[in-house]
Amino acid sequence: MTKDARPPRVLVADDEPNIVVSLQFMMKREGYEVFVARDGVAALEAIRRERPRLVLLDATMPGMSGFDVCAAVRADAALRDIRILMLTAKGRAADMARGVGAGADAYITKPFDTRELVQQVRDMLAAPPSADPSSAGLPA
Repeated sequence: MTKDARPPRVLVADDEPNIVVSLQFMMKREGYEVFVARDGVAALEAIRRERPRLVLLDATMPGMSGFDVCAAVRADAALRDIRILMLTAKGRAADMARGVGAGADAYITKPFDTRELVQQVRDMLAAPPSADPSSAGLPA
């Protein structure tokens, strides 16, 4: 089996058991290989170990916030191509700005519409990876 034949890997990083079960079910139903992390430290470790194509990342988790996980991923040249969708109850404009500022590719607030979430995931996984990761974030 070639690397490209493997389904896209998705990491669900959330500390709410009901959300984890729901997201895990939805992503598996879409045919993705799903991993779970229940706190920020475990999320960053799983990102480094599993190299998912997409992370569904809660902003508020024990150990390390989703914002900090996102910033750490964006600061690591080997991980910069990983897409991050912040999925959180923090819906204020300041929270959204913080998520985007940390490097999130998209930001969806809870409660979320499952069809919209699945479509957003499809769109994010269909987009080609960003250009040369060594130049990510640097002015042209």
